[in-house]
Amino acid sequence: MKKATVYFTDFRCSDSENLQQKFTRLLKTAGLGKIDLADKLVAIKTHFGEPGCLAYLRPNWAKTLADFVKAEGGHPFLTDANTLYVGRRKNALEHITSAYENGFSPFSTGCHVIIADGLRGTDDVVVPLPDGKYVKEAYIGRALMDADVVISLNHFKCHEMTGIGGALKNLGMGGGSRRGKKAMHSSVHPTVDRDSCVGCGRCTKECAHDACTLGKDRKARIDPEKCVGCGRCIGVCNRDAIMSDFGEPCTVMQGKIAEYTAAVVRGRPCFHVSFVCDVSPHCDCHAMNDVPLVGDIGMAASLDPVALDKACTDLCNAAPVNPASCLAGKDTHGDLFSTMHPATRWQDAIAEGERMKLGTAEYVLKRI
Repeated sequence: MKKATVYFTDFRCSDSENLQQKFTRLLKTAGLGKIDLADKLVAIKTHFGEPGCLAYLRPNWAKTLADFVKAEGGHPFLTDANTLYVGRRKNALEHITSAYENGFSPFSTGCHVIIADGLRGTDDVVVPLPDGKYVKEAYIGRALMDADVVISLNHFKCHEMTGIGGALKNLGMGGGSRRGKKAMHSSVHPTVDRDSCVGCGRCTKECAHDACTLGKDRKARIDPEKCVGCGRCIGVCNRDAIMSDFGEPCTVMQGKIAEYTAAVVRGRPCFHVSFVCDVSPHCDCHAMNDVPLVGDIGMAASLDPVALDKACTDLCNAAPVNPASCLAGKDTHGDLFSTMHPATRWQDAIAEGERMKLGTAEYVLKRI
């Protein structure tokens, strides 16, 4: 497979071109205008952010993208699927309210919000994956599958279960219905370092499935029979006492995410955009965010989600660590994502994405 092209621009601007205009130029240069959008239903798959988190993408970017689609004659809508865990995005009503609260309303973005898997997360489509290594059937939110064109609008960041959160994570895990998410997470169950646990109980409050409890010794315990592997407990533990399983379980989950992405994108035009800014240590699913690990780098776009994720990872790893972040003073050995979450291997999703012919990790970065 020949190298993919990833188009990139930084966040510098001038009086003659603001950032939203620069974003429009990136979309044109990267080829979104070459996709037939006229009279097409266009799903813009994004993450609205858990209320309390301020690292999610500004809705202004969604508006610029929606305006581009409408100028080409398309009919855009913003979408995401419901979550598994405690929070305000586990059913469509709370999810839409959260999106509006964070600024993603039809009045601010120029398009509607449609929750992909319906009111309770049960409205999905079973997509066969005969070439899947880990998944033979994927459960994808119906609204996402009903679209004619899919555009992923990603906030590139760290993630406690997958190392990186980019295009593959946004489409694969994010596009899965509630039962799809459970199927992807089911191979991973966090473990507790009892010596580090101080019995604060944060994990018990975050667990939506009663898998985390405190014993008589005030030490956390995780019941693998109840745990769905969502990783919320990992993100909220201030003592790093909870961690992912090492090795094979994480590899399996990464593979499932790549295969779910294949279920979403196959058979129709797709386009992918990532913003490498506010690169937080954890997912935007938490009701908080920490100091970014690196400074704001720029925005990138490609027809290839694998190349886009690899390019954004490389851009972050080439940047100096933010001296105010939790990685300050640590030797990242050229990989801040593995340093931040050593139990993860972001490379596994990239490798499975290549095997599933989603794209290639070999790319040419064209700066505009």
